[in-house]
Amino acid sequence: MELLMMVLRTIFLYSIVLIIFRVMGKREIGELSILDLVVFIMIAELAVMAIEDTNDPLLHTVVPMVTLLIIQIGLAMWSLKNNRVRNLIDGNPSVIIENGQIREMEMKKQRYNFNDLLIQLREKNVKNIADVEFAILEPSGKLSVFEKKNNGTQTGKESLNLPYIVDGIIQEEHLALDNRTNLWLRQEMKKLGYEDVKKISYCSYDNGTFFIDLVDKKT
Repeated sequence: MELLMMVLRTIFLYSIVLIIFRVMGKREIGELSILDLVVFIMIAELAVMAIEDTNDPLLHTVVPMVTLLIIQIGLAMWSLKNNRVRNLIDGNPSVIIENGQIREMEMKKQRYNFNDLLIQLREKNVKNIADVEFAILEPSGKLSVFEKKNNGTQTGKESLNLPYIVDGIIQEEHLALDNRTNLWLRQEMKKLGYEDVKKISYCSYDNGTFFIDLVDKKT
């Protein structure tokens, strides 16, 4: 009887966990934020404890699971509207190699060593660091690599094409990486007819051309 109860609880909790993960939204395992990972671990632990202890009412497990779901969705919605909250939860990408130069101080800041760098470069089929123009350590821990053009013979400075405006907020760090200023960006936006940067959802700049997407109008 106890074995049958464990089987039934397992099926029930499997269904609950599946529903919770579906509600939380689609995201690749390798791209989980710290928030997602913590919630997943806690839900998994709650499910295991509930399956092992057949005498504990299932309500004592389902309520904490739903609470975690509400917290996760609430913070996710908040982060959509607040760039600072999003950066706090998900973190910021770190430029490890910039214009072919390794940024050792940034590596130390991220507790990221040369072995980590070389391993992830090999995973990208890059054999030589000298072939890399940019390498960005993403918040998920993945390394995005941009190789030099023309086998490293180029002399002009490349751009990372990082966004200058996200959700109406100017990304000062991205401007600094391209040696540009807030004033320069606002002046360029005015030239293009965009007086209020808060109405711009996304703006990037590459090879002298802006890509601009406006915030959707509420209907």
